[in-house]
Amino acid sequence: MASVFQSALAAMVFLALAAPAASIARQPNFIVIFCDNLGYGDIEPFGSTVHRTPHLNRMAREGCRFTHFCVTAGVCTPSRSSLMTGCYSQRVGMHNNPRDGQVLRPVSPYGLNSDETTIAEILRRKGYATGIFGKWHLGDQPEFLPTRQGFDEFYGIPYSDDMTRDVGLRIGDRLQGRSWPELPLMKNEKVIDAPVDRDMLTKQCTEEVLSFVERNKDEPFFVYFPQPMPGSTTAPFASPAFKGKSQNGPWGDSIEEIDWSTGEILNKLVDLGIDKQTLVIWLSDNGAPMNGNDMGSTARGTNRPLHGRGYTTSEGAFRSPTIMWWPDHVQPGTTCEELATTMDLLPTFAEFADVAVDHAVDGHDVRPLILGEMGAQSPYAAFYYYSREQLQAVRSGPWKLFLPLKTFVRHPHFQAGEKADALLFNVVTDIASTKNVAAERPDVVERLTKFANAARKDLGDIGQQGTGQRKAGRIDGQPNPQVLD
Repeated sequence: MASVFQSALAAMVFLALAAPAASIARQPNFIVIFCDNLGYGDIEPFGSTVHRTPHLNRMAREGCRFTHFCVTAGVCTPSRSSLMTGCYSQRVGMHNNPRDGQVLRPVSPYGLNSDETTIAEILRRKGYATGIFGKWHLGDQPEFLPTRQGFDEFYGIPYSDDMTRDVGLRIGDRLQGRSWPELPLMKNEKVIDAPVDRDMLTKQCTEEVLSFVERNKDEPFFVYFPQPMPGSTTAPFASPAFKGKSQNGPWGDSIEEIDWSTGEILNKLVDLGIDKQTLVIWLSDNGAPMNGNDMGSTARGTNRPLHGRGYTTSEGAFRSPTIMWWPDHVQPGTTCEELATTMDLLPTFAEFADVAVDHAVDGHDVRPLILGEMGAQSPYAAFYYYSREQLQAVRSGPWKLFLPLKTFVRHPHFQAGEKADALLFNVVTDIASTKNVAAERPDVVERLTKFANAARKDLGDIGQQGTGQRKAGRIDGQPNPQVLD
């Protein structure tokens, strides 16, 4: 009798673990909090011992940490274009341009092509209210602003917080003799202040998010909150309530205010009784810049225990500290170690919202990973690491292959002027990418090289146009700086 009871109990436990999360009664809300330059090891749920992040601790305790969640570029503009479109930046032409390089500069004629379809445009087809609050960085001319890309509301800055008049004056000759305008604060398509008070950006943007959520609590909504901080590669900013309060200078002050901001949003959802209807995803657009490859640096963030700094194709640049929170749907206190990326948000949100995606994207529906379904695996046969137009590495399963290169820019494992030999790392068991096993596993090298060759044909490489590449948006005539009304 005991054995029968034990068997029945085991069966019930198995069914409970295998069962999907609570049924989704209506179209869920989505909130994406996308920090700027925040490192993998910069928050407590991912190992920080210098930054106090109690609200992110709560989010991880009540939700799921994704430890192999990747962005598609080690720098802002291309990374953001992938989140918005579900595609590699090389496909949508946002990886490089002859005027700005890989990051859009102020008063650029380039931006995200209006022919591309954003998450906001997809969700508006199902009646979602859409708002962006923070840093856009996909074009500052009217044709490229968020309000032309599917968002009902925009409050924030059009490009990075460290792109100021002084910087423009220093390199103005490179940008056809033009200095950059003061950093503007915008509401929809109007500049409401310039220069913006960068100390107050986190607080003000958070207040706008809370207002938007309150106003749209009775209908499905999508909030894109690309936090402008810690952002700056010069000196991060924080409001007086947080300035000078952390153990890690301005960088820590900024991160601890971001943590406060996250807590305000979670609490608002609970207070309004819509927490069980809202998926919140928290992550960073690329790894911390750090100081060279100093794994112990915290003054400009840290990506430890991963290898490398932001702005490269290292794991430290591409792998983002990601937490997903959705009471009754995301299993609390869990960790997902499967590879997923920002390109997956568009097709996944579309599936949750029951709206068709009628064009090809590079991302995948990762609802099984988010909902913690038993046996759920990464949908990626291969994932590509580009630096501008150069393919530098490819990942498949636990393996990451750095391709042999004669020339390169910002290689995470070789210095300028060196020949870059093939490197193969198991980035699951060798988290710091310290042991090159290329010579020991020629079969893996050969298999991943075939994936790389396919990517070059589709997405291009230096000196090679890809068959699947499209063009960025470009305005005719001379672009104009955003000016205060």
